[in-house]
Amino acid sequence: MEEKVKYVLEFQIQASPSLLYNYISTPSGLSEWYADNVNSRGELFTFIWEGSEEQARLVSKKSGERVRFRWNEDEETNYYFEIKIQVDDITKDVSLLITDFAEEDEIEEGKMLWENMVGNLKQVLGST
Repeated sequence: MEEKVKYVLEFQIQASPSLLYNYISTPSGLSEWYADNVNSRGELFTFIWEGSEEQARLVSKKSGERVRFRWNEDEETNYYFEIKIQVDDITKDVSLLITDFAEEDEIEEGKMLWENMVGNLKQVLGST
């Protein structure tokens, strides 16, 4: 298996961190923008897109701040994806930091996918 490379994206979002956390940490919130449907049983989340299913484990979270998932296929690795809410101390600007891993030749595709999904999230939030 090819090595995956870590990449980080930052998106400005006009929304309160507590509202945002709900959208990144709950099955109902995630199914509004990330997948067609999301179910969870404890730490195990099932993401459904157009008939395909992927499972990921919620490996850590910090309430109101971040969630980190690991896809089942990456179970024996250190790969994960993390969605973190960052608030600028001075301006109070809110941004989402996305950390993910992809094989070298799939990074651009991964970034575009995240841009689309965060675009969905902004629409749901009525944020520009």
